Amino acid sequence: MASDLEQLCVYVNEKIGNIKKILSIRSLGQAPALKTTLNKIGDEIVTVNELLNKFELEILYQEQTNKSLKELRASLEDDFKDVEHLKEHIPSYLPQVTATQSLVNKSDLDPKEPVEAEEPVLAKKPPKEQKVIKEMHFITTDEFNNVPAYMKSRLTYCQINDVIKEINKAVVSKYKIMHQPKASMNSAKRNLYQRFINEETKDTKGRYFIVEADIKDFTALKADKRLYVILNILRHCQRLSEVRGGGLTR
Repeated sequence: MASDLEQLCVYVNEKIGNIKKILSIRSLGQAPALKTTLNKIGDEIVTVNELLNKFELEILYQEQTNKSLKELRASLEDDFKDVEHLKEHIPSYLPQVTATQSLVNKSDLDPKEPVEAEEPVLAKKPPKEQKVIKEMHFITTDEFNNVPAYMKSRLTYCQINDVIKEINKAVVSKYKIMHQPKASMNSAKRNLYQRFINEETKDTKGRYFIVEADIKDFTALKADKRLYVILNILRHCQRLSEVRGGGLTR
């Protein structure tokens, strides 16, 4: 019991000592000579804090890049192993025509003998050119750093680019359906196609766009306050624009 009381007294005395130190520092801060110095120290602390935040964002970006490169390296190593395996196990029954054999076959022809003209082979109809779906570019670290602090709050560079990745997924999924022949669509895709057509306006002609329903259908994103903050940042970075009309935001 006595030891507990002594510990309590020590704890209370420490708190009183800390309060006295704070009060003494506070009183020093009122002195004109020291006030300017303390303000400069405060500015330096803010600068260092901003620098540390930038370092943290850069580290996150480098970690993400490093992870992607490791995945790419593993994929390339697997492809290389497959190629080596195919090279070492070429089936024996496949014909192996060399360049010298081809030349010998041509030299066997008697130049005096008339050569029968081969019937022209009709060229195959070239495959229909696939339309390229334009995707949104990721924002750079410089663009992120130029976004006002009040706008990005605690959002990170990686979080914003993750949303861009999901938006691109929605755009690609939507316009693959739009470019698909209607005869090959099932009933669900036909309904989506008709909705896409109904949502178009003269202002969206020739432009790719999505609405909130597309985000719900094709991505894992939630249409919450955080998403709309990021969309506002993307408008600030000129990655997208907004078109309203008919009760929809495109």
